[in-house]
Amino acid sequence: MEKTIGLTAEEKRMFKGTFRRLQTLAEDSFQADDFTKIRHLLEGIADSDMFQRNSFGLHPLLFDMQTSVILAEEIGLNRASLLAVMLHKYVQKDPKSLTAIKDLFGNDVMNIIHGLNKVNEIYGKTPVVETENFRDLILSFAEDMRVIFIIIASRVNLMRQIKDKGTDEERQKVAQEASVLYAPLAHKLGLYLIKRELEDLSLKYLQPDVYYLIKEKLSQTRKSRDLYISNFIKPVEEKLRAAGLKFHIKGRTKSIHSIWQKMQKQKCQFEGIYDLFAIRVILDSELEKEKQDCWQVFSIVTDMYRPNPKRLRDWLSVPKSNGYESLHITVMGPEGKWVEVQIRTERMDEVAERGLAAHWRYKGVKDSGAKLEEWLKDVRSALENQSTSDEQLINQFKVDLYSDEVFVFTPKGDLFKLQKGATVLDFAFHIHTNVGCKCTGGLVNGKNVPIYTRLQSGDQVEILTSNKQLPKRDWLNFAVTTKARNKIRQSLHEQEAKNVALAKEDLERKFRHHKIEPDEGTMMRMVKKLGYKQMNDFYKAISDGVLDSAYIVEKYKEQLDRQTNPTLYSTENRSADGFVRNVTDNQLEKSADVLVIDNSVKGVEYSLAKCCNPIYGDDVFGFVTVNRGIKIHRTNCPNAERLKERMSYRVIRAQWAGKGSSQYAVSLHVVGNDDIGIVNNLTSIINKEKNITLRGISIQSSEDGLFSGTLTVMIDDNKQIEQLIKKLQTVKGIKNISR
Repeated sequence: MEKTIGLTAEEKRMFKGTFRRLQTLAEDSFQADDFTKIRHLLEGIADSDMFQRNSFGLHPLLFDMQTSVILAEEIGLNRASLLAVMLHKYVQKDPKSLTAIKDLFGNDVMNIIHGLNKVNEIYGKTPVVETENFRDLILSFAEDMRVIFIIIASRVNLMRQIKDKGTDEERQKVAQEASVLYAPLAHKLGLYLIKRELEDLSLKYLQPDVYYLIKEKLSQTRKSRDLYISNFIKPVEEKLRAAGLKFHIKGRTKSIHSIWQKMQKQKCQFEGIYDLFAIRVILDSELEKEKQDCWQVFSIVTDMYRPNPKRLRDWLSVPKSNGYESLHITVMGPEGKWVEVQIRTERMDEVAERGLAAHWRYKGVKDSGAKLEEWLKDVRSALENQSTSDEQLINQFKVDLYSDEVFVFTPKGDLFKLQKGATVLDFAFHIHTNVGCKCTGGLVNGKNVPIYTRLQSGDQVEILTSNKQLPKRDWLNFAVTTKARNKIRQSLHEQEAKNVALAKEDLERKFRHHKIEPDEGTMMRMVKKLGYKQMNDFYKAISDGVLDSAYIVEKYKEQLDRQTNPTLYSTENRSADGFVRNVTDNQLEKSADVLVIDNSVKGVEYSLAKCCNPIYGDDVFGFVTVNRGIKIHRTNCPNAERLKERMSYRVIRAQWAGKGSSQYAVSLHVVGNDDIGIVNNLTSIINKEKNITLRGISIQSSEDGLFSGTLTVMIDDNKQIEQLIKKLQTVKGIKNISR
């Protein structure tokens, strides 16, 4: 890092000009003598050598002054935040001065400085945060929302100035962090212009060839694009004027970064992207007439151009959590091109451009900063979960920030906001952790649904619970919110720790019963011989019923004998090669018993394993559990290999000896094109089949034009299900059907 004494002559001129600019921008919020006090403090240290430049050669005092201008001009923060930015480096060098700052400017300024200096400690001497410090950085953000605004403005300032400074590697590191962390933060806070700039600059430094190619293409097509926008807007303007509305209309080209994302998603070149712009209608309306005027414009536009009803986005009735309000509709414009039209008022547009801070300048509008408190609670919850890795935390952080939202109601009419894709289980945890842990399902719009059902905006949801319910590991496969996933992991960890303790206690009791005081070394050797590397895994196998305590005691005695009398075990072991167990296959006959266990034993109590759901005709085997009798598994069960490898002594032969009168429930996983009527075609085929009953159906659509779901049918045997799968695969649009 380069050390420089004071500011250069050019930097001094920039410093004075920036300070005057800030005076103009912030004079309404500053107190009468604030600027005199701050000038006195800063001028006294500007020429000193107490400050070091960063790796890009930027002087911290000038840099912070420029950041303050961005905060005032582009975000709209006021006195306390601006003073804190200008003074926090001064306090960082002289911590004792914090008390003097408090006396001069108040508690609020001091608290923000404290938050900023915590962030600076994490960054240290490098402008890029290391992965292991990410957790501490997010925690610092979560303490005061103004710190988030300030740090974003600082990063925008840095990204604007490093084009010709530093090395390529340094620029790319800063750009990568801006893309991963600061652009999502700006999005969450509604700072769309800043988010767009951060993404574009990140692409510029990370993939310059791509950035300049798209920029050149946009420049080449600008004339034709402007002409099309003009032709689209002209008749709309005439209709709006005739309706007596005050407005202005502008066309907005998509950012270079969003165009690049579309090219990647659609796997096409620039020429294949057709929706390069959006039309924005901005109304000059009184606060109480805003919604009425917006819907009037919507009606006029959709009367002139055919709308796509699937592309309507109503953020007027229920705004986004970051305060964003607008009506979006995509219509078919001239030349058969789809055009997105955004309808909003001047107030809504300023909030959309400048984020939550813009709310604070409008009377009668509630401070939307409080809307982020719930998100910040989830961040803190994730930080408390020490089992979450830094990489998992970063990925979850990005997902939560960029996710869309769904709005659901309780039976009493209370409105809750969840991220898109949230399930009944997520909603249960959103209400309360105890409700989530005991959730068994829900009533959605009066219909009984399972816990993995995805919620849609407008759903009315009632959670069903049971005191006997406990969280299960497969819940993590469909829970999407940070709170739900953290609480599930925490509960599973607690359950596992409790079960391991009980298993250990049970084994110790067995040893005491046999008057054995187990030796730690002998115990470890036995555990390794059984195939377990960690004692926790060993005790978990006992708690899961995979290992029996009595069997372990016998194995321990055997291991002890080996150590005490090694000569007894020194003879050459016979190879298993060529060993044959004489087995006679009983001819399958109709019988009251559906299964014959271990070749000749009938009348044994058994149950079908839920992990693979065997049915008549499947190749099966039996597994003797500790407390739950004999479990019947399919030979291709996901758990078969593990059971046979680790506990072959408990695996027994089983075969079907007759066809019972009962049917079997079989779940079919189906994937296909989300076309009208395709589900009806599937159910129609099932209903026509003899001795087959449709017991349940669960279907979810995705944004890629596909649906996936589960069909549960009652069936007689495996041949019947194979024939049914073949018939269902003939339905047009079906991609895959499997058991």
